[in-house]
Parts: sequence; C-alpha cells; structure tokens
Amino acid sequence: MRSESAPDPISPGEPRGLPPKVIVCAIAWILAAAAFGASAERAHAAEASNGEAPIPAATLALMAARETTPAAPVLIRSYKKEAEMEVWKLSRNGWYVLLKTFPICRWSGQLGPKISQGDRQTPEGFYSVGPKQMNPNSHYYLSFDTGYPNAYDRAHGGSGSYLMVHGTCSSAGCYAMTDRGVGEIYAIVRDALRGGQAAFQFQAFPFRMSAQNIARRRSDPNIEFWHQLKEGSDRFEATGEEASVAVAAGRYVFGPSKDPAREALAKARLVREAATVRALIAEGSPAIKTTYSDGGQHPAFAALARQGANLGEISRPEALAYAGIEEVVTPPKPKWRPCLGQGACAPLALRLPVAADANPALANVEPAALARSPLGYKVELLGPSRSLIGGSQPILSANLTD
Repeated sequence: MRSESAPDPISPGEPRGLPPKVIVCAIAWILAAAAFGASAERAHAAEASNGEAPIPAATLALMAARETTPAAPVLIRSYKKEAEMEVWKLSRNGWYVLLKTFPICRWSGQLGPKISQGDRQTPEGFYSVGPKQMNPNSHYYLSFDTGYPNAYDRAHGGSGSYLMVHGTCSSAGCYAMTDRGVGEIYAIVRDALRGGQAAFQFQAFPFRMSAQNIARRRSDPNIEFWHQLKEGSDRFEATGEEASVAVAAGRYVFGPSKDPAREALAKARLVREAATVRALIAEGSPAIKTTYSDGGQHPAFAALARQGANLGEISRPEALAYAGIEEVVTPPKPKWRPCLGQGACAPLALRLPVAADANPALANVEPAALARSPLGYKVELLGPSRSLIGGSQPILSANLTD
C-alpha cells in the first residue's frame, strides 16, 4: 500500500508536473516582473519627457576631451541655409570650443529676420535663454524659447511669441530638431543652467557669416542687418567669448572684450573680413538671391525621408523641393587681362587676406561640417577646414543613432 507522502508513479516518457503552488508562484512572479518592466519603461519615458534624461555617455566623454564639463557655460549657434545647430561649451582655458553640430530637421520661412506674427519666419539675431524658457512639458517633446522678440526685434516692430527650438520635424517659425536631437541639446543646456549659468546666448544666423557669403548677398534687402550679425559672429570667432550685445538706435552694437589681447584679435578680424568683402566685390563676385517656398531641412533628413524613415510630423514637405534656390542677380565679372606677348597668358589670381597670417593660432586644422549620411541618422564629417578659434579640438558630429 502506497504512503500518502510518496510521489505518484510516473511512467517512462511522461513529464513530471510541477506542484500547483509552484506554478501559481511562477505565474505571479512573471506577471510582477512584466508589470515592473512596464512601470520602469513608463518611468523612463516620463523622466525623458520631463527633461531629466542624462547627457549621453559619449557626449560626456567628448566634453572631457574638450576640457569642459556639463556644468560649464554653453552657447548655441544656428544657421538656416546650412540647416545646422552648433553647441559650444566654455573650456577650462576660458575659450568657447565647439562641442557638437546637430542637423536641423525643419525651419520655416525665408532667409531674413522675423517681422510679424504669422509670417512663418524663424528668428535671426542674438537672444538670451534662461531657466524659465526651458519647457520639459512641450507638445513637441522638449523645447526652449529662443527669446524672440528681443530689444532689436521690438525696436523694429517685431511681433510674435513662442518661437522655439523643439522636437519632431514640424516648424512654423521654430527650429525643429527631431525628438532625439532636441533631447540631447536640452540635456546639455539644462546642466549648464543648473551649473550656475544665468542664461545662455543663442546666436541665430541666416547662413555661415563668411566674407564670401556676405559678398554674394550684397543685393539682398537684409544685407545691412546681416552686416550687424556678422560683426557679432566675427567677434565671437576671434575672441572665443560670448559677444557683449546691446541695441542702440535700432541697431545691434557690440561691446569690446575686457581682455585687450582678445579685443586686438577682434579688431584685426573685423578689418580683415571687411577688406575681403570689398576685394571679392571688386574682383567680380556674383550677387545672388536665395529663395525658399517655406524654409529648409538638412540633407541628411531629406535622404532619410526618401527612404521612408519616420522623422515624426514634417511640416509642408512639398515645400522642400523648392528650398534654397539660388538666382543670380549680378553675374560674375570675367577674370582676364590682355596678352602682351606670345604664348599663354598668366592667370589672374585674387589674393585675399588670410586669417592665419595675422593669427597663427587660426591655422589649426579642424573638420567642421556635416556630410550626407542617409542611414540611421548618422551624420559624418567632411574633410578638414580652417579652425575659427585656436585651441579647439576636432569636431565630432551629432550621432542620432541608437
């Protein structure tokens, strides 16, 4: 007779069953683990949506390589035509260094300043962004208010508000960076503000403020305004410090650097750049006009969109086919001179001022632009170009991949 405590006999090949209590406990554990995982995911999503996601480890490593820290002051520069946004950090040596360049997924309007509510123009100028302008509960993931209208805009009757840098890819006067892009930018500026920076400077430009770009757009109605922006841009690039900006008589005015050596660099650059613009025009550089149906987008995102990538909401995608069309207003002058003897004539070469001649520190080589990379949001680097600020390190592009 079998004891009650003895196990039931099991025939060969028949699986042994688990006791009912063990099965119940296992099911309960699995359900609890699933609930905990879902709760953790929700908590992580809530943390990110509330603007508390940490700076990526790769970016922290890049900060260390640039000799800066998360708490160090930050400065942001944007360029419409190139559809790029740069994040700069103050290094231990007291100079701002370029940390990362992010592609802009969408901006709207034309090159030129915002004038009035509803004109779809993204702002251009010098703005200040403080903690109260940070929005962790944005409808577009995360955002910060650029500060438009500033004193210059108000002096010219500018109207409108809530011109943001935000997520997704839709713009009506804002800079749309995608959720992933704005998430990293937001984390960087958040930590700088928490580190003691009262407000960071946001420099918004129509294009990279080179002498060549200014000379080519000399017939544009906004050229006088752009000359003012160029002065502020040149001062920053020469001194490596935040531009001291004020508005007087409806114009941007820039205070001198407190460091005499840096002020000397700024003055030399201003003279040099003005001479380059004059030389380009005298030598017959063409004058152009760049038009848009409604703003533009970085080529990396255009390539992704063609492959069906999900960039979020994209505003007026049909307008992108007519973005950045250049019309020649004044054709270039032919560069020639009469031959005075037999044989081929020597070519006429334009010798422009070279920044490195006046400041050897500017001869550092530094890659500084983004190239198309259609897969995975990975934006690679083009070849080397001249560094704007001596002592800065090679630039790593914004990596928006998982």
